[in-house]
Amino acid sequence: MNIDFNCDVGEGLDNEHLLMPWISSCNIACGGHAGSPEIIDKVIDLALENNVKIGAHPSFPDRANFGRVIIEISNEKLQKSLEEQMTLFKERATLKEAVVHHVKPHGALYNLITVNEEKAQLVVRAIQNVFGKIKIYVPYNSAIERIALENGMEIAYEGFADRNYNDDLTLVSRKESNAVLTNPNEIVQHVFRMVMNSKVLTVFGNEKNIKADTFCIHGDNENVVEILKGLHQKFIR
Repeated sequence: MNIDFNCDVGEGLDNEHLLMPWISSCNIACGGHAGSPEIIDKVIDLALENNVKIGAHPSFPDRANFGRVIIEISNEKLQKSLEEQMTLFKERATLKEAVVHHVKPHGALYNLITVNEEKAQLVVRAIQNVFGKIKIYVPYNSAIERIALENGMEIAYEGFADRNYNDDLTLVSRKESNAVLTNPNEIVQHVFRMVMNSKVLTVFGNEKNIKADTFCIHGDNENVVEILKGLHQKFIR
């Protein structure tokens, strides 16, 4: 089946060499929550060796919290930071003669632009200022989806293989004990339902409509390699 599996990488775990054989696209941290020019270069090299599409993974400029909390920052400063992060990534990719395939915002910023149109507009502006027309990974039925389409941007709907969903299709907060899925078999069934039925089973036991062109498995999931192998076996081979 033609399914794209992606991972967030370049975040300091140094496990990218284990992930690349099992994914088809990746989202590389570009300095906001993690990463550095040296790490970006290393991960791009690994992606090229494994024929994995690369994307920029900008975030709130908040390394202390790994970009996973909403911080108080003006729109002007946030847009400037995002553009600086993506410009750094674009420059490193250009030096490697690598094509930047997409942009996927990270963490709390990603969750915020799912519901906040003002911040979604800001993120789209920042992406356009750096990359022009480029694909954006977005959640289904989200603010960033609508704003991106209104601005003529190409989108790919992203589903989360290892995260639980609320009824409104937002992700269960990482503050909750059931936010992250770690059981490989459970994750395969979670993805299977989204792929075959275009449905997701929420934590409240309800099935909701969803679209997904690419599925994220977090690189810091404790069972990430086993999960990726299981998904690859089920859907790719």
